[in-house]
Amino acid sequence: MIFRRKAYNDLLKWKNKHIGFSALVEGQRRVGKSTLVEDFAKREFRSYILIDFSSISKDMLEVFDSISDLDFFFLRLQAITGVRLYKNESVIIFDEIQLQPKVRQAIKHLVKDGRYRYIETGSLLSIKKKVQDIVIPSEEYTIPLYPMDYEEFLWAVGDDSYEMLRGIFNRKASIGQAVNRSLMRKFRLYMAIGSMPQAVKAYIEDNNFDSVDFYKNAILKLYDEDLYKIDPTGRLSILFNSIGSQLKKDSSKFSFNLALDKQVDRSSKHKLSSLLFSTNTVLPAYCVSDPNIPLSQGMNIDRFKLYMSDTGLLVSQLFRTGMERKSDLYTKLLSDKLPANLGYLYENVSAQLIKSCGRDLYYMNWKKEGSTHNYELDFIMQKGSKVIPIEIKSSKTDNHKSLDEFISKYKGLVTTPYLFSSKDIDKDGIIRFLPFYLLPFATEGDLNS
Repeated sequence: MIFRRKAYNDLLKWKNKHIGFSALVEGQRRVGKSTLVEDFAKREFRSYILIDFSSISKDMLEVFDSISDLDFFFLRLQAITGVRLYKNESVIIFDEIQLQPKVRQAIKHLVKDGRYRYIETGSLLSIKKKVQDIVIPSEEYTIPLYPMDYEEFLWAVGDDSYEMLRGIFNRKASIGQAVNRSLMRKFRLYMAIGSMPQAVKAYIEDNNFDSVDFYKNAILKLYDEDLYKIDPTGRLSILFNSIGSQLKKDSSKFSFNLALDKQVDRSSKHKLSSLLFSTNTVLPAYCVSDPNIPLSQGMNIDRFKLYMSDTGLLVSQLFRTGMERKSDLYTKLLSDKLPANLGYLYENVSAQLIKSCGRDLYYMNWKKEGSTHNYELDFIMQKGSKVIPIEIKSSKTDNHKSLDEFISKYKGLVTTPYLFSSKDIDKDGIIRFLPFYLLPFATEGDLNS
């Protein structure tokens, strides 16, 4: 089952406009990189060779012992694969390239040779971790591949309503409770199933959550194994598996000390967070102190929240950690009866959708005057010289003090403020109230400065 992915267009752009570059498709494990690039190679080239370094034979690996004689190298490659290569019409795919750093270094010379095109894929065992003592090719066109966004999910399940949603967003008028409930049911299905291709495929073929959960849990197990390979102490795995519990506490930042049950020094925090972020399995949202300067310059690198890159995996992680019963959580999620303490699932899917639009994640937390409590704005996005403040509510929308305070404090800086919930479209002053399925349209336009 081949799913339509937006990154396909990025590969087309690379093929047509970036002749002197290899393409590096980067993303977490099981996000669909191999399927995407092989489908692209079949459709867009006369022939292709796929070399999977996660299961490469000894004979194939020996082909790369020396590439000083490229004529001989390409002859051996064609002989061992039985695939004929055509000048300017063939592509060679190096799958899981991070497992063979020396081959990645050699790509520079292959690209310079110019006979064929090259696509690399890299995943969780950190491309960045395995670059010691090699020269990184500067001629790489990087294409990030995220879990399916909401439009890709709708394509996968045969639903063509996404452009209708764009029309609803642009119309800026209530659509009625019945229509909104129907559209929210679809969106909550996206949250429950998640956006990993294997889980979506299981839903389409089997139409039951036991099957979907089987694949999601297999992915989570794979991530655990990979995290232990990166850090045998198990700390990375503990941090990854604490995301749900920390979101549930509604803390103002992710706590290493809480997750690991001991004091962690600043240097260790930086090392652990860098390793975890490079896996692409988590989404960091950095706290910003001053929105008057570009968000990327005003963020605090020591203060961040962590979200799961796929909300469906977070749902299954809750079962694994014993925080919820499977039947209860799926039933409550699909029927819109999530208790308030599980509202963070909506916050997580919001972070996922914002990131899938190519934006970095930021939030704000600041002191209330004359109080020991803080205001907190769930997300803030750059739009040119302005900022878009966003508040997330799982259900009730009548209380939005943090958003009100931010608008008052930064009047000249604010463009349209949004409050996203499961409710129908509405408005309160300049604040637009929108249902979650319209969030992607609010993120379009200028990206982060």
